[in-house]
Amino acid sequence: MSRRTRAAAVALLFTGACSIQHYQSTFSDAAVEVRQFNILFVIFLVICAIMYLAVIAFLVAGLVRRRRRLANVMEDGRHHESDPLLRTALIGWGVVVGTGLVGLAIASFIADRSMANAAASEKLSITLTANQWWWDVRYNSADSSKTLRTANELHLPVGVPVRIILNSNDVIHSFWVPSLAGKQDLIPGRQNDISITPTKIGIYRGQCAEYCGAQHAHMALVVNVDSYADFLKWWRHQLQPAPPPATPLALAGYNFVTGRNCSACHAIAGTPASGTVGPDLTHLASRRTIAAGTMPMGKGNLYGWVADPQSLKPGSKMPTIALEPDELHAVVAYLETLK
Repeated sequence: MSRRTRAAAVALLFTGACSIQHYQSTFSDAAVEVRQFNILFVIFLVICAIMYLAVIAFLVAGLVRRRRRLANVMEDGRHHESDPLLRTALIGWGVVVGTGLVGLAIASFIADRSMANAAASEKLSITLTANQWWWDVRYNSADSSKTLRTANELHLPVGVPVRIILNSNDVIHSFWVPSLAGKQDLIPGRQNDISITPTKIGIYRGQCAEYCGAQHAHMALVVNVDSYADFLKWWRHQLQPAPPPATPLALAGYNFVTGRNCSACHAIAGTPASGTVGPDLTHLASRRTIAAGTMPMGKGNLYGWVADPQSLKPGSKMPTIALEPDELHAVVAYLETLK
């Protein structure tokens, strides 16, 4: 591919770059679990603030008392006996500290049991596997024909307890969707899990929260919380194979993608492409972002990513393939049909 063609493709990269927004807040109440965390945070904040103010008050009182005692010693030349009121205040302070610590322990226990009970009542299981630097998502089902594999996006039904099983294929990553749940690490060779019961429909942004290499910042996760009916509709659509190419240009792209380099890493249901190294591309064009949140989904961004991924996400496993101009146009035309 000529430099001019590649430059033109990359120049289209930020087309529609502001077309997507994600809501991200640790003070959200969009899930049962984050609400529990927020309640616990407020309890800790109030009790610790009271303790802090009491310590400052004792410190000021001690300084004032010390100054008065020094003045009395200089005035009459003798020390005074210890004040019984001070002894009582110290005993009371010990009781307050003990009561506060017990209160914090009880609040922590209640929050922990509440989230454990939510995890025990799961209605949906998802396996999320972290890779440098993208997310592999599998929706588990007792019926293997309904097991779904996708990438870099989660769709969750509102009001349904979901257990997310966390794995890592390489280094330590961390799952964090601030508006829905706390952080949980994904550790190679060990399986963790986290439970989420969404309470509000919306789009939320997740992020790997453990430094995992050069492209750590470009390892985002879009979480779509849908109504139950919309979630089932989405799942049924995602189980469908990729639509066949409808134009000669898309057909040329299909032949390249399924018969050349792409199929060694990527899978597309209903086609010969069956790679498992990279993200599943069956419904790529229906996702909101490309390359795990690196850029919004769009024709210009697809051109830039296919033409030269290493210039956009250096170090990623996606190699730069020297495509001729007609091959690049054909591949992008086909990828746009994967909805």
